[in-house]
Amino acid sequence: MKSITEEFISKKLADAELNSFDSDGYAEIPVKPETRLKCAAVLLPLTYFQDEWHILFTRRTDRVESHKGQVSFPGGACDEDETTPEQTALREADEEIGMNPADVKVLGRLSRLITISSFRVSPIVGVIPWPYAFRVAGVEVARVFTIPLLWLANRNNYWEFSLRESERSLIAYHPFDGELLWGATARMTVNFLKTLELL
Repeated sequence: MKSITEEFISKKLADAELNSFDSDGYAEIPVKPETRLKCAAVLLPLTYFQDEWHILFTRRTDRVESHKGQVSFPGGACDEDETTPEQTALREADEEIGMNPADVKVLGRLSRLITISSFRVSPIVGVIPWPYAFRVAGVEVARVFTIPLLWLANRNNYWEFSLRESERSLIAYHPFDGELLWGATARMTVNFLKTLELL
């Protein structure tokens, strides 16, 4: 695990971005020329403690408009005055979990993902300090928790199902600490792990 440094992660993300800059990766819905996609970004927060890397996730409350009760990354829709996905991801992380943008060291981007709710999501990878005094937005976020990177990279801990009569598939992890990681957030996680060549 010591070989996975911030520099290593940054280089892998930069190499991937050269090949797919500002491009779409997986799409959960068929995208046609007339499809109207909404701009969004999430922060994929990495943190190092107990001698290993972890990824931080949130669980959404049952009161939010969409994806109620689901495990997700901090993030949301772009504001009109935002010109980069980094701005959106950092603002949303501040609003949802009280993560000061100045405390996030952005390492790079993953390819965009088009969700079933018609969002084109840009995942931004950043390192955050640990421990951290999170301020959780109770209306949106029910819980903040982490999962070890190597647990996520263990192929025995998740399935990928082919969806009937479709070229698309669904990724779902075994429960971890009572939380179920699946769907778009699981796919972004697996995409990140593949970028690091851990899968």
